Amino acid sequence: MSGQLEGQRVLVTQCTDYMGPPIAALFEAEGAEVIPSKGILRSDEQVRALVEDAGPLDIIAANLAIDPSGAKVGEIEDQGWSALFAAMVDPLMWLVRAAAPGMVERGAGKIVAVTSAAPLRGIPGVSGYCAARGAQNAFVRAAGLELAPANVQFNAIAQNYVSNAEYYPPEHVASERFQRHLKHNVPAGRIADPRETAELALFLASQRSNFIVGQVVPFAGGWVTTT
Repeated sequence: MSGQLEGQRVLVTQCTDYMGPPIAALFEAEGAEVIPSKGILRSDEQVRALVEDAGPLDIIAANLAIDPSGAKVGEIEDQGWSALFAAMVDPLMWLVRAAAPGMVERGAGKIVAVTSAAPLRGIPGVSGYCAARGAQNAFVRAAGLELAPANVQFNAIAQNYVSNAEYYPPEHVASERFQRHLKHNVPAGRIADPRETAELALFLASQRSNFIVGQVVPFAGGWVTTT
């Protein structure tokens, strides 16, 4: 390891879910002091307390996820729709609202959100999920531009087809049906290892990405650009 994050203090949310484990492990291996947060963030008060207790933060890995199961448009329930936004959109705003002012005051900071490529192309049957992830991506673009003059870089990894227990469990990936789907829809012809997402997050959290702001980076093996 090269110690790219030596001495950096990093908050990793939902550290045991989605991309939390590989990001936390790689960042720690690169010298960061990882401050883990478990579970879905449920309120602004919880997030403010989390950021305050953490102390000065150099990096936030905003790893926010929920069960992506959805419903057809005519069958969307208010509770399910609200739950998606409550788990992924609201916490992202709360995190940035609580931590960004300190980063701006210090004149440096990195915020990396792990979102989804789903809204970049659309997936029938999960329009609520796509809407919530799309709101995350839109927030990153706008807030990223706002924070850039203070040398705070806010970007997102819009991923799909990355191996993880919540979205792509091994038994599903191994099925003949999914393998046919993969060959037809993903030009790379495979799903990614979670470590690959962590490597991209490391780049976006490091000093090598200082000129990248407000970007939603597709990470989906070419799925976003196929028609």
